[in-house]
Amino acid sequence: MGLSDSMGKLRKLINIFIGFGILIALWEGMVLSGKYEESLLPSPIKVAKGMEELVLNGVLIDDIKVSLFRFFSGYLSAVIIAVILGLIFGWFDKLWGIFDPIAQILRPISPIAWSPFIVLWFGIGDIPAIVIIFIAAFFPVLLATVAAVRKIDKTYLKVAKNFGIKQPQIFTKIIFPAAFPNIATGLHIAVGTAWIFLVAGEMVGAQSGLGYLIVDSRNSLRSDLLLAGIIFIGILGLLLDKLIVIFEKWVGKTWGIVPGREGE
Repeated sequence: MGLSDSMGKLRKLINIFIGFGILIALWEGMVLSGKYEESLLPSPIKVAKGMEELVLNGVLIDDIKVSLFRFFSGYLSAVIIAVILGLIFGWFDKLWGIFDPIAQILRPISPIAWSPFIVLWFGIGDIPAIVIIFIAAFFPVLLATVAAVRKIDKTYLKVAKNFGIKQPQIFTKIIFPAAFPNIATGLHIAVGTAWIFLVAGEMVGAQSGLGYLIVDSRNSLRSDLLLAGIIFIGILGLLLDKLIVIFEKWVGKTWGIVPGREGE
């Protein structure tokens, strides 16, 4: 079993190298074709040097720190509030019937659409980006939590009633653990959307962070730094998603459940 796991991991690692090798080869081929000027499409080597420049001058580290602070501030606050409200709305059908139409109207609106008001209300700095992240993460977690609570097997509630368990223990010991595997889906969706809108929020309402790095590189006509920033954004987004996977596994071991994610 250990040998098969090792071989599986090795094959996965080889596939990753092959995939990135093909991508870099196609990228270099487009550069060598001469159809694009270097200022429009820098070579992989030049972008690698740009990444090194960002690391060595300390700009990248500072921007990553700022962006991660904004991300976790907005994401965690959205998750906490959305899960609490989702548990309540999922349990009380009549209450959700009142708020469901409001949520369905607000959910499709891009958080960036609110940015003019957000900047006017909160000014320039951390708060506008945090608010945009909050909006982006809130609705996926809220709707996933409500749906998860409504799908809970009623047998759990009957058993809890037979053992004399009452509120708020039913929420903390029965409903939330039973609903968490489905809530985890909302957490993953929220990570992706929140990270995307973090970059967009920093482009319109901040003067630091990875989103601002993209804008500043564009204004400076440094396409190598622009692509370097995009690559770092993708890498950090992947690491954040993996962090949620680790959290799921920890919850699964703690509660004796396995949040379902195929292919992990």
